[in-house]
Amino acid sequence: MRNPLSQTIVNIKPSGIRRFFDIAAERKDTISLGVGEPDFDTPWHVRDEGIYSLEKGRTFYTSNAGLKELREEICRYLSRRMGLSYDPVSETLVTVGGSEAIDIALRAMTDPGDEVLIPQPSYVSYEPCAILAGAKPVIIELKNENEFRLMPEQLLEAVTDKTKILIMPYPNNPTGAIMGKEDLEKIAKICVEKDLFVISDEIYAELTFGENRHVSIASFPGMRERTIVINGFSKAYAMTGWRLGYACGPQEILKQMTKIHQFAIMCAPTTSQYAAVEALKNGDGDVEMMRESYNQRRNFLMEAFQEMGLSCFEPFGAFYVFPCIKEFGMTSEAFAFALLDAKKLAVVPGSAFGESGEGFVRISYAYSLKKLKTAMARLAEFVQELRDQK
Repeated sequence: MRNPLSQTIVNIKPSGIRRFFDIAAERKDTISLGVGEPDFDTPWHVRDEGIYSLEKGRTFYTSNAGLKELREEICRYLSRRMGLSYDPVSETLVTVGGSEAIDIALRAMTDPGDEVLIPQPSYVSYEPCAILAGAKPVIIELKNENEFRLMPEQLLEAVTDKTKILIMPYPNNPTGAIMGKEDLEKIAKICVEKDLFVISDEIYAELTFGENRHVSIASFPGMRERTIVINGFSKAYAMTGWRLGYACGPQEILKQMTKIHQFAIMCAPTTSQYAAVEALKNGDGDVEMMRESYNQRRNFLMEAFQEMGLSCFEPFGAFYVFPCIKEFGMTSEAFAFALLDAKKLAVVPGSAFGESGEGFVRISYAYSLKKLKTAMARLAEFVQELRDQK
């Protein structure tokens, strides 16, 4: 019997996040800080709209690109929050989460041999999606000393005559890093000069803290026509299970993305789309409330790390911290497993997000302060015990 499997698929490693979470889930009394999912329920008025759509029998397919009303609201949102202007008919596509948008953008834009620049540590799907599209992923290793921002010299060094796409994963998962306006301006100039396209994953755009409001790279001169902006409802509106995202960009690219979406998906879930219309129309207050809560938790964790002497740069985006554990002379996976065994506390090894994540662990603060306080007490005990063994 012939091998029924694609060797390309076989060679791709499963998600390191999910693998570790599955192990932790089997341990009783374990506190898990591993999942990047809001601990808030979807706001009631959003859920009510989804329920109402079911009661009204709105259970049919929408157009492939999504409800026109939703696409119009997406464009209004991007205009008022990001200063971006898109046509809801020809430049907007509603997808099954931001993950689908990443996948089909890469498939629509790359041919075999095209190089895709992927700054790491970053979300686990970029590299395998590039491989599945037939492209060649080229990793740019982000540095702790640069607060995991993409530096212009790193980008220039990575560009070759085969480079076609740069993925911009900011605000960043797993580091919580952001790119400010001045940072992005330098990157945008290089993209224009080198004729690079950009897939800008902005799923955490609403979760920035302090005075750091999110800026989209698509807003810079010469970038709108070469950028696919990807966003969604999972993080900002606590709608992970509704599986809804979107992509906006040049018409010629969105047309081909919609074609792939048409054949593979048909349309995003109808109930979720009606709920998302309500989220965009009346959800700003919910987003602000959740952002304030995350910021409180972020501040608590930074103080806790300072007290236990654990090195961690201050992140200003998403809901993750990325402390350094290099002082203990352990791999991030060994550290995470030892912490799980000794203190029943689960964090994600930094190596799950690429080789440049080695020596760090990801801690999500999408959990209650009560749980975070208990978790930090366990982590402090573990860190002190490791130091005592030196």
